[in-house]
Amino acid sequence: MTEKNVAQIIPLRADRQRPDRAKRCRVLAMLLGILFVWLLHDANKPSTDLKDILKCATDNLHGDLSFLDTAKPIQADEFFERRDRLARALVASNADAFVLEPGFSFQYYGNTSQTDWEPWEPEERPFLMLILPQISQSGDVSAKTAFLAPHFEEGRVRMLGIPSREDELDIVVWEEHWDPYATLLESRLFTSSNDSTTRRAPRLIVDDEIRDFISRGLTNAGFETVGLTPEVELIRQVKSPAEVEILRAVNTGTVAAVRATRPCLVPGLTENEVRDILNEVLLSIGFGLFFNIVLFEEDGALPHGGFIVGTKKVTQDTMIVIDIGAHYLGYASDICRSFFIDPVPPNSISRVTSWLLLPMPEPVRDIPNLGLREEKLKVWDVVLEAQSAAAAALKPNNTAASVDVAARSVIQDAGYGERFTHRLGHGIGIKAHESPYLNKWNREVRLQPGMTFTNEPGIYIEGKFGVRHEDVYLVKQDGQAELLTGRRAVSPYSP
Repeated sequence: MTEKNVAQIIPLRADRQRPDRAKRCRVLAMLLGILFVWLLHDANKPSTDLKDILKCATDNLHGDLSFLDTAKPIQADEFFERRDRLARALVASNADAFVLEPGFSFQYYGNTSQTDWEPWEPEERPFLMLILPQISQSGDVSAKTAFLAPHFEEGRVRMLGIPSREDELDIVVWEEHWDPYATLLESRLFTSSNDSTTRRAPRLIVDDEIRDFISRGLTNAGFETVGLTPEVELIRQVKSPAEVEILRAVNTGTVAAVRATRPCLVPGLTENEVRDILNEVLLSIGFGLFFNIVLFEEDGALPHGGFIVGTKKVTQDTMIVIDIGAHYLGYASDICRSFFIDPVPPNSISRVTSWLLLPMPEPVRDIPNLGLREEKLKVWDVVLEAQSAAAAALKPNNTAASVDVAARSVIQDAGYGERFTHRLGHGIGIKAHESPYLNKWNREVRLQPGMTFTNEPGIYIEGKFGVRHEDVYLVKQDGQAELLTGRRAVSPYSP
């Protein structure tokens, strides 16, 4: 080949290489750009760091705190009105007084919250509150409130801030070497009973939380003691508008906290970690912690879990059951949600390998429980249907039993009757569990407007999973129960 021919060929090859090199550079730049976009997208994926998950949940919840707007502390006039209603109930029950010691009833009638009276933890020295009916010449009934306290504690009792119509609290004091119950019987509070010509044993209705040794001490001193009557129980069972708004706030807020936390949860978290995150979320809005039961898969097949739970890890196939309560302005929440976490999105490497038609790694799945998914979805829907049936039965004059039966029939018809292992629900107020109780044997109690109940059907398949939906309802005069938890669950991904 001549030098001239070689010179002609070399430029031709160089000309062909230039466009090939440029083309490869453009393709490489395009791939790098696509990879950068995918990596940027991955930066928005949920973090697995616990601090980031907590921030995600807290930010979600704080986006709308309007559920707190209508809740206000109970005012002094309402405590007086409660005592007056109780006084009328005592007259109807043919009782001379209602007696109670520090606890939930003391909080209800005396405006001492749990934290307020905890430093005065009930001990061997009785500190009692008494509410007595006073009947005016016109026949009007009002409440007289008095206290029995150790003499050396009198000053501390006066510092509790208990609402009173009198300038000072009426306190019967007793010395350490006296019989406190005999001192009470012989006091000015029961002068008519001490009249020798008409002497009779004063009839006391004792609170259901009062300790046995106090009840026995009162009886031995000469009082007649009896348990709660239906008229007295009804006072706390029927809630005032102010109580309803507090219950609405604390129960809606507790549901909102669970709902705000769910999308932030990622595979690998343990039951204990989810519990701790949720506790912090509740504290961030001023709620007091009460109880928090977080159960995964077969742990949730026992309604309240077992003794050894907390370490199971969540996957995208895990049925999560969270039964949780909090306190706000002296009132309790008690709600439950059952749900899945969001499916894990493919990561950037998965997208690249898929685009290049390379083998792609499978996401981590709970293989043994994949076959349960359809049954989990079915059970979830059955429980929601049962809850709907019970809500429709929460009407004035219906029996407590009929509400339980309404939900239980749905679950029975679906073939899971033996898997619904507890009552349907209970009253709720300053205590999470109050009377009346919604069970199929409670045929005597009839619902009244103003009563508030949990509605919490469940299905539990031991060794596999459980599902429970729990919301709080208010019985209304017009017959349609009002939801006090914001909104009900919609799906396992929108609880």
